[in-house]
Amino acid sequence: MRSIENLLITPNRSLRDALAAMSDGACNVLLLIDGAGRLRRTVTDGDLRRALLAGHDLDADLGVLPDQPPKAVESESSSAAVLALMNAHGIDQVPVVNQDRRPVALHLRRDLDQPILLSTPHLAEHERDFVEQAFRTNWIAPVGPNVDAFESELASKVGMGHAAALSSGTAAIHLGLHLLGVEPGDRVFCSSLTFVATANPIRYLGGEPVFIDSEPGTWNMSPAALSRALAAADAEGRLPKVIMPVGLYGQSPDMEPIIDLCRRYDVPILEDAAESLGASYRGRAAGTFGRLGIYSFNGNKIITTSGGGMLVGDDPELIERARFLATQSREPAGHYEHRETGFNYRMSNILAGIGRGQLEVLDERVRQRRAVFQRYAEGLDGLAGLDWMPEPAAFHSTRWLTAMTIDPNRFGGTAEDLIVRLAEARIEARRVWKPMHRQPLFEAAAYWPHHEKESVSDQLFATGVCLPSGSNLDLAPQSRVIERIREGAGRVETVWSSSTLSLG
Repeated sequence: MRSIENLLITPNRSLRDALAAMSDGACNVLLLIDGAGRLRRTVTDGDLRRALLAGHDLDADLGVLPDQPPKAVESESSSAAVLALMNAHGIDQVPVVNQDRRPVALHLRRDLDQPILLSTPHLAEHERDFVEQAFRTNWIAPVGPNVDAFESELASKVGMGHAAALSSGTAAIHLGLHLLGVEPGDRVFCSSLTFVATANPIRYLGGEPVFIDSEPGTWNMSPAALSRALAAADAEGRLPKVIMPVGLYGQSPDMEPIIDLCRRYDVPILEDAAESLGASYRGRAAGTFGRLGIYSFNGNKIITTSGGGMLVGDDPELIERARFLATQSREPAGHYEHRETGFNYRMSNILAGIGRGQLEVLDERVRQRRAVFQRYAEGLDGLAGLDWMPEPAAFHSTRWLTAMTIDPNRFGGTAEDLIVRLAEARIEARRVWKPMHRQPLFEAAAYWPHHEKESVSDQLFATGVCLPSGSNLDLAPQSRVIERIREGAGRVETVWSSSTLSLG
């Protein structure tokens, strides 16, 4: 619902005043009230045009408009009911009135009917400046000042020594595994609850993925499962070549016990922080705990280059080697000389310019995403059967996606039921990742659950839902999501209204 402070107008005001008020309020409707503040009618730009066509001049007062009882609703009316009223009468605005018929808010069709997407790009002020600089200097190729600067600026931001800007997070994982020596037949221990892009590069190199379950406290790699898997692999004489924990939905894994296990068995870590740039664990940036780490700048990530990724590490030789491999392994000669297989993985100077502008607002995007989560937590407080992805002490999640689990026996429906219900209202929500050990692609892969009789990632997939979480998600559409969820809940323990939400 929209506020109405700038939309109220009285009959003694002129048509000229009304046009100016519409311009100031950035809305094509005003609310005409009488001397007692009661709503008389709505006034649209179409009403003003018709008055002028009828021969009234701009200085005529609004009293010349015909009486037209407004189609209004009370504050308790649902979004579905308001939209039905709009459709029945062919209108795009519906005022909200109190019991004295005084207007208190306004529904606009565009707020009720426009799609609400899961996570959309959110540009800032300076991306265009860096991109235009690339055009002015004709640095369009996958090299250039923006690439160099983006690498340096991101490495500095997360506290790593070096970075290589690449075409995707998947490319960064592929190169990272290659640099850490993964060859055909080698095992790589990998989080099961993740997107397939984490696991696919293992297969690129002919490696064998072994999937490790999540733990309930972080939803990320379970140290208990990892400990059992490493002990068994050691006894077998086939330790993994690399361990790849994933920072899910904007939160770091519990890295301390994972690092201790990796040191005990002398296995390097490649940290997949594609979803957790901006997060921290014990005061240190996610993605910086392994021999190498990766980030993604896909269009739905917390900052984006439209498509791109970054490989980070403290070993300058490894990162320089990544840059070499990413540019087709071209040798430093006066002609095109190639001694080994390379890849076309470097980021373009244009996309790096977008990344530089986005990196400037990373902290603000984290704050905004956390505010979106907080509004959900407040707006859905009291609903039975709903629990949020935990954020333990010493963790600072970005809440890249607001994720929750649903107990169908208490909530009154399953995770899939809720997703369908939201989709009917043009709201995008998604299930939590389907674990890799359940994907047909990896049906033969080994899997180590959190405990022998408890698979946390399976339970999270069965009950988990990700809600629209963009840093540019305004209060009105988020209120629509909250209202739709509450409408579908089996039991409501507290009364909620959009006025209780904090803007963070």
